[in-house]
Amino acid sequence: MTHDLLNSVAATTAHRDRDDLDRAVALLLLRFLETKSVTVLRVADDGTAKRVARRVNVSQSGGPEPLDDTADLPVLADHPAWEECATKNQIVRYGSGAQRNLTTVFPIQGATDVVGLLVVETATPLNSREADLVQGILGIVKNHLALLDYGELDTLTGLLNRKTFESHFHKLCQRLMPADGPAPNGTERRSADNREPSWLALIDIDRFKSINDGYGHLFGDEVLLLVSRLMRRSLRGADHLFRFGGEEFVVVLDKASETGVNIVFERLRAAIEQHKFPQVGCVTISIGYTRINPHDISTTCVERADAALYYAKSHGRNNVRSWEALRAAGQVVTRAGVGDIELF
Repeated sequence: MTHDLLNSVAATTAHRDRDDLDRAVALLLLRFLETKSVTVLRVADDGTAKRVARRVNVSQSGGPEPLDDTADLPVLADHPAWEECATKNQIVRYGSGAQRNLTTVFPIQGATDVVGLLVVETATPLNSREADLVQGILGIVKNHLALLDYGELDTLTGLLNRKTFESHFHKLCQRLMPADGPAPNGTERRSADNREPSWLALIDIDRFKSINDGYGHLFGDEVLLLVSRLMRRSLRGADHLFRFGGEEFVVVLDKASETGVNIVFERLRAAIEQHKFPQVGCVTISIGYTRINPHDISTTCVERADAALYYAKSHGRNNVRSWEALRAAGQVVTRAGVGDIELF
């Protein structure tokens, strides 16, 4: 038993993908604790409230495990036991109806705060030894996540770095791909026509070189840090934010309507324009975005967003442009050969 458990923990921490790691931990606990189900929740802050996203749900019945729609995540405060676990950073037990202590919620600790919850449903309450086992495994996972963060996060802003973008983009396109029958992991797959589209945006800080030259790199770094914080507050906690290099950022929005995505980016643009940056004062951004298609490769998608960004910067800066809207208006065209986008 102990030998098998240690081998399973070692195999679990071999994962470099966070979704794979979450699922491996859930399956490990499902096997060794003989639980009814194990659910991994991510806690995300969208600037107005903390929300929860179900990332993994495994059970002894082996049924499908649909993930939560990132466009409409439930509020953490609507689940008192979950909120207590996250805010107090401690184990919380609760029951259902006449039954007691059949569900145990464990906090998943990040570098500074609780970043997720582990919900374990059992036929009988977990004893102290079993609870200690779960906490021990989560402690190992925390250390493993810290190593992943070191390699995946930008050291200044804390956003995902550029080298992680390709894998995130590939996974998203796989989810967008229509398929007949169940997905490989047993989840139900919806047609791409039945879900809201996903989007990629390039964001550039206007006249950033002038900020560095006029105020120094120390204030330039502070602008980058504050812009990244404003992005987190303005966007959904489940959206992926990358620092692409220098003063350029990439945002990947999964599941947003065409009208909604423009509202989101206009809100972000206005939030940064209205913010008073120390010493520097007013800072603005330009945004170009495009729809992510299932068969896209990352370079062509980034190229379209970059064309929209170039148009935004060459037409007054401090504005938001959609590549699809520009193409419909005849402002950009797609052509074969080297350099797929041509501006007019």
